[in-house]
Amino acid sequence: MCYCDRHGVDAVIGLARNKTLEKIAGPLMLQAKTQCEQTREKQRLFTCFDYAAGTWDRERRVIHKAGHNSQGANPRLIVASLTDEGVPWRAQKIYDKRYCSRGEKENRIKEQQLWLFARRSSCHKFAANQFRLLLSSFTYTPIQTLRRTALAGTELTRAQATTIRVKLLKIGAVVVGSVRRVVPHLSGSYPLKALFEQTVRRLEPHVRLE
Repeated sequence: MCYCDRHGVDAVIGLARNKTLEKIAGPLMLQAKTQCEQTREKQRLFTCFDYAAGTWDRERRVIHKAGHNSQGANPRLIVASLTDEGVPWRAQKIYDKRYCSRGEKENRIKEQQLWLFARRSSCHKFAANQFRLLLSSFTYTPIQTLRRTALAGTELTRAQATTIRVKLLKIGAVVVGSVRRVVPHLSGSYPLKALFEQTVRRLEPHVRLE
């Protein structure tokens, strides 16, 4: 945080809870719990306050999200320095637009590591591991493009790469070859046949066959 201050960098940083912060956040957490019990609906209440831990050089703006649902309390605390023409952003806007979007970016990194094999770096040489990572990245790009364009508005709009690979790309087929060509015959009982055909139609304007 001191580095960001010195270089004029705005930051949104998650903050671990402690007894002091829990005491400050207590009243709003109790309010969220009460409203959840009364309405039987998830509650999200926001506030902000100035706070300085013992090792900090000064007070900083802390945003508190008091969340409560059927599973119990779900509090979040973040430190934020974002301003809009000198006016601090609203607490909920910072949390929803900046902090939560950070989590979505982490999901995309995890998706590539887990489902597209980007974490396979067991070779003894750097070049081999780097090449594996490049192959994973090359694979991720068309899947992300497919999800953003051809699958927009479908049941796979927000599907992970592994779901798209298993449900849309791994289809049972019989491959028949002749002297002049090879023809794959896809399974007629494929449960997502309509979605597959729709995806192909959406991709046709973007694919050049020569």
